[in-house]
Amino acid sequence: MDDTSITPADPLPNMVTDGGLTTPAPWVPYTRAGCDFGGVGTANIELENTGTGPFGDISQVFGCPSAECTEATNANAATPRTAEGSIALTDFVGIAIHCADGGGICADPANASNARPDRLPDEPGGYADFQGLFGAKYVNPAITGGDAAVNDTDGNPVTDPFGQPGFPGFDEMLAKNTLGYVAQMQEAGIPVTYAYISDAHDNHTSSFPAPFSPDFPRASGPGESDYQDQLAAYDDAFQIFFDRLAAEGIDKSNTLFAITVDEGDHYAGGTSSDGTWSHTFCNLSAGQSCPANQVGEVNLNINSVLPSGYTPPTYLIHNDSAPTFYVNGNPNRNDVNLRQFERNLSTVRALDPYVSGLPTPVTVAMADTVGEHALHMVNADFRRTPNFTLFGNPDYFIKATNTSCGGTTVASCIDYHFAWSHGDIQPEIATTWLGLVGPGVRNLGVDSTTWTDHVNLRPTILLLAGLKDDYVHDGRVLVETLNKSVLPQALVSHGSTVGQLLTVYEQLNAPFGQFGLDLLTASTRALASGTSGSDATYVSIENSIQTLTNQRDDLANKIKTALGAATFDGQALKQAEVKTWIGQAQALIQQAHALANP
Repeated sequence: MDDTSITPADPLPNMVTDGGLTTPAPWVPYTRAGCDFGGVGTANIELENTGTGPFGDISQVFGCPSAECTEATNANAATPRTAEGSIALTDFVGIAIHCADGGGICADPANASNARPDRLPDEPGGYADFQGLFGAKYVNPAITGGDAAVNDTDGNPVTDPFGQPGFPGFDEMLAKNTLGYVAQMQEAGIPVTYAYISDAHDNHTSSFPAPFSPDFPRASGPGESDYQDQLAAYDDAFQIFFDRLAAEGIDKSNTLFAITVDEGDHYAGGTSSDGTWSHTFCNLSAGQSCPANQVGEVNLNINSVLPSGYTPPTYLIHNDSAPTFYVNGNPNRNDVNLRQFERNLSTVRALDPYVSGLPTPVTVAMADTVGEHALHMVNADFRRTPNFTLFGNPDYFIKATNTSCGGTTVASCIDYHFAWSHGDIQPEIATTWLGLVGPGVRNLGVDSTTWTDHVNLRPTILLLAGLKDDYVHDGRVLVETLNKSVLPQALVSHGSTVGQLLTVYEQLNAPFGQFGLDLLTASTRALASGTSGSDATYVSIENSIQTLTNQRDDLANKIKTALGAATFDGQALKQAEVKTWIGQAQALIQQAHALANP
């Protein structure tokens, strides 16, 4: 919930779903089945703040007054980035165990007094009387037999920057730290673990909550020595991790391992023949010539490249290479001022020295609320839907304010601290990978032909675990990667026809499927079109996008409901119905393609 001091407060949960309820929790099928579930640095699975207000994580879990609330209150009042100011984060954030039905590890007499109710009041089917251990202060002794610290894969205690045992901060979840925690949990009998590992391409020295440094953390360039060293350290940590688990009898013969990335990254930087890079600011506003081996995103105040004399409507922006724009008053998408703002942004140009010595386009694509719906960017809270999204050249970090640039503040500056952009639409960002090994998984080596996306991992894992969620998944089981012996008969029967359905469903419903990308192309043309006196092209294209998206949603709901029933409830797929859906999906994809290519 909203624990900020900004008014009015957002009354809805951070992870919101239909009806303004909290999105179902990922650990529920496992704990209901009697399995403890460990979380290590993974978003929305552990505590993420030390707030003691009405909706702060500390207040929600431990209550105020409590010893934990007192600790957090004192830490929040102390000087930030000190041992005193960091202790509550170290003790309570980032590490958790959601305990199994019947108590699991929480029921151990040594842990019972530290367990707290695992409250999920909106969970489908109810979730009463479950408990959890929240924070390293309580998890560490529970999984080590009483020790205050968990060791990393090198055998050293995992601590914060001040030597205090516990969570080191989200940017310090290096492979050795995360995998040390996961191994310790597995060895302690926590059979299900979700974990996050910090990126390898940044030098995380002095990451929060460590004392501030003007030089670190910072990005590393391709081939740079610290990047290479960190990759080697990650390799070593994984080898130790797998060897350690194997020694305990935990391996691919009895355990499913799934490793993936949340997104790819675009490197914003120049060129280097020897892996050395210039970690300096480059003031583009002042006409500074950047070295060839410059590293860093081009920070751009978007207001500085709008037409001279033009004043945009008042707005807020989520800074990014693909920033979202929220215009004050949330005007209708046809509002003349909003439309002119979109038109102006569609044509802005700026200097990107990695591309050219002359100004080049900033905007690659745009979508307003209609296009965002097509891309699944609209959730249950309409207030969180951006008026529009600008998908930019990924070299840029687009803002609405100037940037500090080596002692001065300017509209356009390369900042060497950040060089790996994500959240945009380019192939290097949109293309990710999944490593999957374990019982029921085929040994296929590198498969570069199967088209899949993140939503397919959840139903695939649950099928292999013999579990199910209380809701319909957007994704489908990765039948291409599994042995037929573990697949439901409903997915094996009429194999080629079902395979066609799975393939076309992806291209119809996935944000980066052909349907979505073609509608984004059409949306971009629509938002750039027209004048304040004539906007017929925009209206026509947007109406077509809206119609196609509504038809897509209706068909996708039918397909995913049927696939879910076939996967988890054994309901047969009717071949005639499947063939009809395939034809309808192909027709919608063709119509979207035609709209994108008039």
